[in-house]
Amino acid sequence: MLELQRKLLEEYKDRWKPFGPELSREKLLFMVSEIGEVIDIIKKNGCQRATEDAQLRAHLVEEMADVLMYYSETLLCYGITADELKHAYTEKVESNMTRWK
Repeated sequence: MLELQRKLLEEYKDRWKPFGPELSREKLLFMVSEIGEVIDIIKKNGCQRATEDAQLRAHLVEEMADVLMYYSETLLCYGITADELKHAYTEKVESNMTRWK
């Protein structure tokens, strides 16, 4: 996912703002906006319909992909690697496995 996003950014580097930590706020705001669109689909249609209606589900998945794209761009803004993210995620899951016992 990160590699695909990196390729996209490279393709449009002459048109888009330079990438770095200072751009992360903008990317996070765009991500939150896309999360709002996901929530709106569910709020207006219900969880069950968003799962079962093929057209609505396709729209939901598309909006979730937008969320992931901005999330990936935020990771790239900070130079966070897939290995760093995997390590942190694994530690968090392991911590949560025993957290409420």
